[in-house]
Amino acid sequence: MNVGDYDFELPERLIAQTPLSDRTSSRLLVLHKDDGRVEHRSFKDLADYLAPGDTLVLNDTKVIPARLFGRKADTGAKAEVLLLKALGDHRWEALVRPGKKLHTGAVLHFGETEDSLKPLLAAVVEEEGEMGARTIRFRYDGIFNEILDRLGEMPLPPYIKERLEDKDRYQTVYAQNEGSAAAPTAGLHFTEGFLRELRERGIAVCRVTLHVGLGTFRPVSVDNVREHKMHEEWYGVDAENAALLNRARQAGTRIVAVGTTSARTLETLGQRFGDLPIEACSGWTGIFIYPGYEFRLVSALLTNFHLPKSTLVMLVSALAGRESVLAAYREAVVAEYRFFSFGDAMFIT
Repeated sequence: MNVGDYDFELPERLIAQTPLSDRTSSRLLVLHKDDGRVEHRSFKDLADYLAPGDTLVLNDTKVIPARLFGRKADTGAKAEVLLLKALGDHRWEALVRPGKKLHTGAVLHFGETEDSLKPLLAAVVEEEGEMGARTIRFRYDGIFNEILDRLGEMPLPPYIKERLEDKDRYQTVYAQNEGSAAAPTAGLHFTEGFLRELRERGIAVCRVTLHVGLGTFRPVSVDNVREHKMHEEWYGVDAENAALLNRARQAGTRIVAVGTTSARTLETLGQRFGDLPIEACSGWTGIFIYPGYEFRLVSALLTNFHLPKSTLVMLVSALAGRESVLAAYREAVVAEYRFFSFGDAMFIT
């Protein structure tokens, strides 16, 4: 299984640079996984494809302003840090730039105070990892999240070149648990009003949490898909939402994942508990879903359009079939759908 099997041509002009003013006004490509049939609809038509008793599963993670711009303490050279995963004891896993110059022992300063010798936030590189990854330890006075809100910027993907005027547009309306380095973008299409409308139609709304980090977006650097290892990300589900999932399983109704991060969380739970009832839990998951995988919980998936050769294209191909997915992507290109984080949506049913 070669990574090149998941490649496709995408004109750069179709990469959405800004979000639509109305979250629910995007287009919706519906892909029927049983026969590969495609329909072109509007996002709010999603309600027509959901039935009373279906359980819609949202990832309620909240993006933190995880991109920090600072300087090396000794030379004053510019440095950039993208926080990925909290490790405890003021330590974080992060990506840094320039990676070739930020080695173990490097000290970074962020923000200025009246005392120029004492920045608002300082960090030291403690360990070096692969592909620019570092373990860094912060030093500061006060509350870290408040300092981060003051100094940090929203970590938009590198393919988005436009400045985001309203940072809340890179959060879902139901974002609650802080910890993500990127938004679960399929959820960006929802408004509170549309979710209320779905509940009134008898559709259950369930929440899980997966803090989106490097695992979701790390490129596949090997030719053989099976040799790729996912980076672990933190997930959790509470007792109330575990009960909703158990109710759906017992009733035999559909569990509909909103986004690949919700899907990965659900399948992690499916593997963890098997046929036993799901319980409140948390942990780390490095689950990698690609064709040949048998889904345990996910029946249908709402998602955005993903990067060529990415693990996310592989995940949707596992659910709907590689040929059907790539054919749908080609049709979306011809129809000029908007791609990636701020783009249009696909519903696999």
